[in-house]
Formats: sequence, C-alpha cells, structure tokens
Amino acid sequence: MNDGPIVELRNVTKRFGGVVALDHVEFAVREGEVMGLVGDNGAGKSTLIKILSGVYPPDEGKLYFRGRPVMLHKPQDAWALGIATIYQELALADKMNGHENVFLGREVVSSRLGIPVLDRRRMRHRTYELLEGLGAHVPSLEARVQFLSGGQRQAIAIARALNLEASVFIMDEPMAALAVVEVRKVLDLIRQLRGRGHTVILISHNLRDVIAVADRMTVLRRGRRVGIRSGAATHLDEIVKLITGAAEDTNSSDYSSIQGGARPNHEVSD
Repeated sequence: MNDGPIVELRNVTKRFGGVVALDHVEFAVREGEVMGLVGDNGAGKSTLIKILSGVYPPDEGKLYFRGRPVMLHKPQDAWALGIATIYQELALADKMNGHENVFLGREVVSSRLGIPVLDRRRMRHRTYELLEGLGAHVPSLEARVQFLSGGQRQAIAIARALNLEASVFIMDEPMAALAVVEVRKVLDLIRQLRGRGHTVILISHNLRDVIAVADRMTVLRRGRRVGIRSGAATHLDEIVKLITGAAEDTNSSDYSSIQGGARPNHEVSD
C-alpha cells in the first residue's frame, strides 16, 4: 500500500440553492485501502461520492487523482481514470446473463467468413477468470442475472468494473437488504479487492459491517467531516457519537497537511 492518496478532495464545498451539502470537506484515500464513509441521512455521503464519480462538479475546492488535479465533467471521465461506482441498484441488465453484463458495451467480436459475430466463448472465459480471482462463485454464467442472489449480483458488478480496469471502487450500500450469508460474501469480495491492490470506498448504514472490513473510516455530519478513525482501533459507540454529534473530533488532519510523503496518523486512542 502506498502512503500517498490515490483520490483526494481538498476543501470541497457543494451547494444546492441555499442548502450546503458539503462544507469545505477534506477526504483522501490511499491506494489499496478500504475507506468507510459513514454518516446519518443528509450527512453528505451521496454528494461526496457523486463528486468523485463525475455526477456533480464541486462549487469550491479541488479533486486530485494520483496527486494531479482533475476535472470530472461526467461519469465517463471518472471511468476513464479508473474510478468505478457500484450503486445499490447495481444497474445490471436483468434479462442478460453474467458474461453479457460484464462485457456490456465492450463486447468481444470475432470474424467468421468476414462477418463480425460475438465471441461468447472468450467473454465467458474472461468472466470466469475475473470471478475466480475474486473467489466468487456464480452457479452459471448463462443464467440471467435476475435469478442470481444479491452477493452473486455484486460479484458480477465488480467483475464488470474490473473488466473496465477500475482501480478505485465506490460501493454504495452493497449489503443493503442482503441475508447474513450474502453480507459475508460481499465483505469477502471487498477484502479480495483490497488484497489485489484496489482501493474501495464503502458507504453503508451498517456500521458493524464497515468496521469489520475498513482500514479507516471517514465520518460526515451535516456536510462536514467530523472524524477519521482506524477501523481496527475504533468501536461502534465512538462512531455513533461522531455521527450524532455527541462527540466532536479535534484530531483528523488529512493528507493535504502532510509533508515529505510521511504517512499520517489518523488513529485516535481512547
């Protein structure tokens, strides 16, 4: 894991009319890190990830990718950098099978007697390789994804992002409405991504799940960052107090204040 951030927001503000959704927020994620992004409804989580994914431009502040300032005018700009957002709804084509979803819009074509045809064998093989690398099991790549479980659908969505060579995965409520066994599978998928050097930004209302898998957690409240905690060192009550305002954080400096490439210490002891 590199010390410097792969993605960073510096002093970002976003307004919608008279509502300040983000108020001078600092946010940074290292390469190969799982960062939990938590907060109550209206805390600014959705706005933050939509800035990272190119849906909204910031009104103030800047976005950096691998240390370079970037402007994202549309989601395709984020995808081009390797920033993939996997929303709760997944945006899978239910009537299509697994490998068709993985290659949707990037189908592999071969020529037969001078006629271009879909190379389904190559697409199936590549999809199998991607899922195998994630340790994910999908009973049949020929089955329509509408018949797959929630965890299997998440695996297909992640495989599609991997096929697009994503390096940063923004996962918005990936465990919502899943059974306990399926939640464990999704958490394992996140660990697999981290183990392969990918960066994951995980948004979830289930704090126990976030604490279980996150290297660090960024807490938002009413559009402001109110704390950064180590997933290993924190506990549920501490995060809840930051979310509700029962506790205020006074030690959450971010990468922008770090000089010389030193790794910042965000862990706060009790």
